[in-house]
Amino acid sequence: MTRLCAALRAAAFLLLLGVSALWAQVDPLNYDAWEQVATRAETAIEAGDIPTEDLEALRSDLSEYRDRLLGIQNAGDPRLTTLQSQLDALGAPPEDGSEPEEIAQRRQELQRQIGQIQAPLLRAEEAYSRADGLITAIDDMIRSRETQRLLQRDTGPLDPRHWGPAITSLFMPFREIAREVGDNWADATLRTAATDQLPAVLLLIGLAMLLVFRAPKLIDRLGGWLRSRTRRGTGVWSTLLSLLRLTLPTGGLLLFALAVTMTGLLGTRGTQLIFVLPFMLFIVLLARWLAAETFSSDDEICTISLSQQRRTEARYYVNSLSWLLALNALFTYLVEIGEWADETRAVLGFAIHLLCGLILFRLGQILRQTGAQPDASQNGDDESIQLSFPSRLARMAGQGAMMVGVAGPILSAIGYFNIADALIFPTILTLGLFALLLLLQRLTRDLYHLFTGTPLDEAQSLLPVITGSILTLAALPVLALTWGARVADLTEIWARFQAGFSFGDTRISPTDFLTFAFVFLIGYVLTRLLQGGLRGSVLPKTRLDKGGQTAIVSGTGYLGIFLSVIIAITAAGIDLTALAFVAGALSVGIGFGLQNIVQNFVSGIILLIERPISEGDWIEVNGQHGTVRDISVRSTRIETFDRTEVIVPNADLVSNSVTNYTRGNTLGRLVVDVGVAYGTDTRKVEEVLYKIARNHEMVLMNPEPFVHFKGFGADSLDFDVRMILRDVTKILVVRTEINHQIAEAFKREGIEIPFAQRDIWLRNPEALPGARPARTETPDPEEPTS
Repeated sequence: MTRLCAALRAAAFLLLLGVSALWAQVDPLNYDAWEQVATRAETAIEAGDIPTEDLEALRSDLSEYRDRLLGIQNAGDPRLTTLQSQLDALGAPPEDGSEPEEIAQRRQELQRQIGQIQAPLLRAEEAYSRADGLITAIDDMIRSRETQRLLQRDTGPLDPRHWGPAITSLFMPFREIAREVGDNWADATLRTAATDQLPAVLLLIGLAMLLVFRAPKLIDRLGGWLRSRTRRGTGVWSTLLSLLRLTLPTGGLLLFALAVTMTGLLGTRGTQLIFVLPFMLFIVLLARWLAAETFSSDDEICTISLSQQRRTEARYYVNSLSWLLALNALFTYLVEIGEWADETRAVLGFAIHLLCGLILFRLGQILRQTGAQPDASQNGDDESIQLSFPSRLARMAGQGAMMVGVAGPILSAIGYFNIADALIFPTILTLGLFALLLLLQRLTRDLYHLFTGTPLDEAQSLLPVITGSILTLAALPVLALTWGARVADLTEIWARFQAGFSFGDTRISPTDFLTFAFVFLIGYVLTRLLQGGLRGSVLPKTRLDKGGQTAIVSGTGYLGIFLSVIIAITAAGIDLTALAFVAGALSVGIGFGLQNIVQNFVSGIILLIERPISEGDWIEVNGQHGTVRDISVRSTRIETFDRTEVIVPNADLVSNSVTNYTRGNTLGRLVVDVGVAYGTDTRKVEEVLYKIARNHEMVLMNPEPFVHFKGFGADSLDFDVRMILRDVTKILVVRTEINHQIAEAFKREGIEIPFAQRDIWLRNPEALPGARPARTETPDPEEPTS
């Protein structure tokens, strides 16, 4: 209950941040009152025995003054800049003191005015530093006390001597409530007043019974009616109506508690205790709702991937845990109001810690199986499964729950009750927060399905990532409060964010950053709109080629972004002169580490200005042929004829040799080599080749084709045909067609295209491995010879 109240206070504070900021700007600061608050804080810090509640209140007052002092510093005075500019215009005073009297008087007057304007700002800055130091000291005191409280060792719950007093003290508050009710009923005046309130009491009790017992059935009927009139399969109405099933019974029990208190018979203790019951019921119903949604038996509703058996177990353990949380809320309340003895706190607290630890350990074991398939888990292949990000988080949460389930009861058993309490219940609330985030993520998916009519493809859409990031950021303050952070800690983070950070003599605050981002965004949008207008409406009506149009559009973009940055910095009031040493350091870094990047950047600008290549050109660079597809400020993208992309640094295009086949026009020369057999009429060959070249539609007649008789080759008479094509990008098509026509014409004219032939003579064949020796034949002596 303490953590819930802290969370509510945090929410209220966040809502009042904007109001306090405006108040700090319009309300003049009373420095006498500030001095009293600061003196009181210094006295409290020196004393060291002030209660924590008083320290928190004192810190709140200091924080309010600090915010107002920061507002004074940020507001400044616009006259200060003007006066300083006037003083700078006078220049430095001469060292020999020979400055004219009129200028010296003017200089003194400007310095006096600057001093008067700076005095309130300097006073606010000094007071701000003092307030910040006092707040830091108070925070250190409170954290030290909290650490001592956590490390305090209480009475051991395992000592049997404490069990008797603990049991006796356990029922003492309820006996006192029963005694007060009996005494009040015996009082005739109170009994008459209760009888007079009986009609209103019965009406409230009737409404309470209706909300507790009848409302769930009406909600189910309403859900069926809504689902019948909307798109099926979204699950939005089921989630929203389940929230009604959570809130309406809680409201009914609250009405019942109000009705009982209206009788006036409960007394002081009973009136305080009965309003804890709706809060306990809310805890139970909230935990049951999260369990039913997170571990639903419906695969489309559940948010954690588990088997049906494990989901059933998880729902059972979460429901059991909810009753322990409700009992702990009642237990914490009775301890805070001093109704139970220390022995009861130790013994009963240990029992609750032990049961919560056992359930956490078993629940952690179940979460460790998230995302595992039944077959894989049985075969031991669980580690090879690719888990989603929520499944990995669920497994990590399960591992943490198991560790806390073991450590918490052990710490409580040896007397460290506060540490056990600070471990077990924040762990339970963290698991509930994790389940709530998964539920909200699913609700986002269902809303998308409801409004668009198509299911959200989480693998292809960024919406789950964006919503998950937003929900996680929103949950971080709640998570911090759950684990014991104070509201003041969160407000301190906000105050540091508001104060900004100093960079040299320049202080950059969130307001400056937002101003910079807003102005730059406007400039960026205007730049893109101007680029779109130039690309789509203006440049197509000019005589510029495509490359020139691209250069103008790209240059406009770079210039617009540069001007947007300069204007945004000026609008935010950032003093760039204080960053001069950073620019010097960057220049050294650019000269060494960023040399190639700067070289490519400058080369890209040269390419855009000189335009030796343009988009769509066929070029050859570094042995790569291809078409230029894009020229950026750092590199150029070329698409080769193999349909692969080559990224070429712009420095290579400027410093190396580049062949541009289509620069200015698409004309290009084609050379086709051909050879004929020896003995062929060369004049006839020349005539045939001229005819083929002149009759092709892609060959220009000016200059006309030329047939070159190159010479006498080893195997043929060598010719080549040289021609200029209208479109050199068609060179392969034309070459193929020319070759076909040459082959056909030579066949008709009986012209032979030779091919190399070689005769091989082996001088010593018997030397080859495996060769038989030559057989020498001798003449028969009986055979006559001629």
